[in-house]
Amino acid sequence: MEKILFITSNPHKFSEAQSLLKKCGINIKRKNLNVSEVRAESCEEVAKAAAIEAYRKIRRPLFVEDSGLFIKSLNGFPGVYSAYAIRKIGLEGILALLKGKSRDAEFVCAICYMDNAKLVQVCKKCKGKISLRQKGKNGFGYDPVFVPAGKKKTFAQDAKTKAEKSHRTAALKALCARLAKR
Repeated sequence: MEKILFITSNPHKFSEAQSLLKKCGINIKRKNLNVSEVRAESCEEVAKAAAIEAYRKIRRPLFVEDSGLFIKSLNGFPGVYSAYAIRKIGLEGILALLKGKSRDAEFVCAICYMDNAKLVQVCKKCKGKISLRQKGKNGFGYDPVFVPAGKKKTFAQDAKTKAEKSHRTAALKALCARLAKR
């Protein structure tokens, strides 16, 4: 079977996806391709636009993933601008914005797959809270401050929970199920 291209410049996302998709018989290869990131309200819109543009450029089976951390008391910020926010203000900036505010949040992961016959979209969420301070050394991005619902440790402290319960894991499993039907 031809390898499906995962259009991402993020080696951490690729590693997570490769490990999980291999378990369901899907082989992927990372491709760093310059595609526009549209300004949109949802991760689904961003992933779909990027997948369409990428497919127009290379005409091979591929998928694009877009994820974000949506914090309720910040009206969904950083949301689709999560990567930008962490580059500009870091985790300390996010924690400072939350002083005295509700810490309810959810991670969202949208994946859009395209080949010459179809477009498949999946979107999954992981509810949780933002911790009072950074904890843990594993993971990347917001993992040191995100505590999934029903747990006491951040994703960065508990790699096993992240591997089982994260928004990306749920979306990749949904993609496996959808692609198995093709």
